[in-house]
Amino acid sequence: MALQEIQLIRIQLRVPEIGWTTQKVFHLMNFIVNGVRSIIFGFHAYVFLLQRKVYTLVLLDLPGLLFFSTYTLLVLFWAEIYHQAKHLPTDKLRTIYIAVNSVIYVIQVCIWVYLGINDNPLVELVSKVFISAVSFIALLGFLIYGGRLFVMLRHFPIESKGRRKKLIEVGTVTAICFTCFLIRCIVVAISSFDPDLSLEVLDHPVLDFFYYMLTEILPSALVLFVLRKLPPKRVSGQYNSIR
Repeated sequence: MALQEIQLIRIQLRVPEIGWTTQKVFHLMNFIVNGVRSIIFGFHAYVFLLQRKVYTLVLLDLPGLLFFSTYTLLVLFWAEIYHQAKHLPTDKLRTIYIAVNSVIYVIQVCIWVYLGINDNPLVELVSKVFISAVSFIALLGFLIYGGRLFVMLRHFPIESKGRRKKLIEVGTVTAICFTCFLIRCIVVAISSFDPDLSLEVLDHPVLDFFYYMLTEILPSALVLFVLRKLPPKRVSGQYNSIR
């Protein structure tokens, strides 16, 4: 969690005159996700002792949704780069990002509200399958736009400045994010239909830790390391990149 905070502070000190760029928002959202997850880990036993099971589901699933929003922001950034390079319209990309995230949160909130009123096992199953589907959407985004950007960079002239570095950066981040969302998708889908494999139990704190370490903490740390480069001190007023 400290990594995101430190990087955010470094960026702010480097370019204090620039407002909330995509890069700053990305690091802030990473900080929030890891902060919320850390708090839940700290009160792990109490989370599963809440009177209403729906409260437990909210606390366990909300950080995952925030993680989705954080990393689809990176997909959005890559999509904008790709569309600009191919002279395709970019004005609707942010609208699509906001719309997709809004629909996902609305659906999930409706599921939580229903479970709060009527603790229905079938609806709880639907909630888990939905979370799995959300992870699938994210991995699909990285596969499409991470893959397209990687292929596009490979076709740049070899002598292009920074080509090799950006190629490695995009390829590495795509592989990391695709893998972590794939694991989340598969594990959540399997645990939805097999209660014995569920991570949402009090008796598996160590298993929970390794699962979230593999699908959230470690990927976040690796991505932040790859994208650790600070923005240049002198930038235009339209600076909007994740570097």
